Amino acid sequence: MTTSKNELTSEANNHLWGARVDDWANIQEGKCLAAFLSAFDHVGVGPNTQILDAGCGAGMAAQIASERGSQISGLDASESMLAIARKRVPQGDFRQGDLESLPFPDNSFDLVTGFNSFQYAGNPGLALAEAKRVARPGAEVVIMTWGEPEGMDAASIVAAIKPLLPSPPAGAPGPFALSDKEALNSFAVEAGLVPSTIIDVHTPWQYPDLDTALKGVMSAGVSVRAMEYSSEEAVEKAYSDALSQFRLSDGSYSLGASFRYLVAYA
Repeated sequence: MTTSKNELTSEANNHLWGARVDDWANIQEGKCLAAFLSAFDHVGVGPNTQILDAGCGAGMAAQIASERGSQISGLDASESMLAIARKRVPQGDFRQGDLESLPFPDNSFDLVTGFNSFQYAGNPGLALAEAKRVARPGAEVVIMTWGEPEGMDAASIVAAIKPLLPSPPAGAPGPFALSDKEALNSFAVEAGLVPSTIIDVHTPWQYPDLDTALKGVMSAGVSVRAMEYSSEEAVEKAYSDALSQFRLSDGSYSLGASFRYLVAYA
């Protein structure tokens, strides 16, 4: 039996994002909370809104929407992430799979969200086209990505482990591939969506101590990949060195960060 590129993408992300899932769910996922809240406020998530969170992770955004009365479906590559999402939203419909092949019928949802997920798909354009397919005509699709990396404290942390990672394939999208407003709008248009509003949200990363900060940043899939390619010790040192400039006098850490999201229409 042959294995498709999509299956390989799912298998790899399942492994990488499932390795330190508790630290992700308890520490790092919450660094996007302000962006989740802003997006849901902007599109008016409320009772009976039928939502698909594509790349739902451990389900923090899904939980927020559920608490507002929405009906939640979610998809993620990581079974470990989905296990937490199911605990957070027991009534939700969470499935394992690839963004490029969503296991939902056409015209199923009032809102589709991709919170920092589409650009990491094996085929981002196909993933967004799938989001359009399952959205009802005229429904909103939210595409969240990093904000502009220039001058962003958190971007320097992301960059700290680049030397410890294998060289990416030619043309592979990086974490900031959609951070440019024109690129983000074009991404939506190419998938057949009608782009509307782009909103930037300040999402500071704050940690009480170095141990918590390291657990948070080392829980991301890219960090796990760097550990496997180099070593845990090398990754921890790279992050510790990069974080040192953000240490406050009380031993806590505070970094500036921002996310950007586009609201488009199917």
